[in-house]
Amino acid sequence: MSKDQAAVATVDQTRRQLLLAGVGTAGAAAFPAWAAEYPERPITFICPWPAGGTADQTMRALCVAAAKVLGQSIVVENRVGASGMLGAKAMASAKADGYTIGQIPISVTRFSQLGTIAPDPLKDFTYLARTSGQVFGIAVQANAPWKTLNEFVAHAKANPGAVTYAHAGVGGATHVGMEEFALAASAQFRHIPFKGGAEALQALIGGHVDALADSSSWAPHVESGKLRLLATWGETRVPRFKDAPTLKDAGYNVVVDAPNGIGAPKGLDPAITKKLRDAFRIAVASPEFKSACDKIDAPVLYLDGPDYEKYVMTMMQREKLLIERLKLKELIKS
Repeated sequence: MSKDQAAVATVDQTRRQLLLAGVGTAGAAAFPAWAAEYPERPITFICPWPAGGTADQTMRALCVAAAKVLGQSIVVENRVGASGMLGAKAMASAKADGYTIGQIPISVTRFSQLGTIAPDPLKDFTYLARTSGQVFGIAVQANAPWKTLNEFVAHAKANPGAVTYAHAGVGGATHVGMEEFALAASAQFRHIPFKGGAEALQALIGGHVDALADSSSWAPHVESGKLRLLATWGETRVPRFKDAPTLKDAGYNVVVDAPNGIGAPKGLDPAITKKLRDAFRIAVASPEFKSACDKIDAPVLYLDGPDYEKYVMTMMQREKLLIERLKLKELIKS
C-alpha cells in the first residue's frame, strides 16, 4: 500500500469511528450508525380491538401511511380482550427494538388504577403520538318507543335497571361513559358487555338489548334508517348527524372522546423513537388517515410523543377522580 492509500484508509477509519461514537455530523449524533438502518424488516402493530371496528379502521389507514415513510410494511395484529388491555399488555411486554408497536387505549389510565391486570402508563410505554378522537353515541332501534334522549331517560327512571345497553367491555370508554351519563341523569341502566363494538352493535340490531353505547359503528345504520341516534358524547354536534344533540346539549355535563394513541415498549432507543415519531406525525397528516377518520366522523387530535405523554399523565388524575365518583371498583366487581 502506498503512503497516499494508507493516508486515505486512516481518514476513512477515523470517520467511521466518529460516526459510530455519535460525535461526527449532527445527523450522526441524532441517528447512530446501527439505528440509521432501522427498520430492516416489517413492523408488527398491535391493535387491541377487533378487526373491522372503528379503531381498527383508523389504525390500519395510519399504518399504511406510516409504512410509506419508513420504507417497511407495518402488519396489524388484533389482540382482543379485557377492554383493550390484553393488546396493550402484549405490546408493553414486547422487546423494545422498534419492531413491535401498537395502539395505547386511553382507558389504560383507568384500568391501571382499578387493580386489574393492565400495563402501567407511567412505567411501561414509550409514547409516539396521539392521533385522533372518537365519536361516541347512544343508539336504539328505529322502532324503539323512545324518539328522544329525554324520553329514554324518563323510561329508565321509571324502570330502574330494566333498560339494557350493549358496550365494548367492562371499564372501557363506552361502559364508563354511559355510567357517567347515568349518574348525571339520575337514571339506572343495566350494562351488557361484549368483546368489542362490532359484537355490541349486532346485539342491538338483533334486538337482544335496548340500546348501544359505542363509537360510530352505528353511523351507517342510522343513515339507512335501521337505528335511531339519541345523542353523541363530544363537545360539539357531529355535522353528519346534526339533529342528534350532544349530552351537553341535553343538559348533562358529560363529554367523552377517548383519543387513540401510538406507543412502543418502554426503553426504546431515542434514535428509533424519533424515526417513529416523525413517521406517525407525517402519517396523521396523510390523505389515507384523514379519509379513514372522516368516514367515522373522528376528529384528528394529533400530539407529538412528549406532549401525548403529558396528556396521559393528566388523564391519570382525571380517571382517579372518576373512579371515586362512579364507585367503579364496586361496579366492576358487581
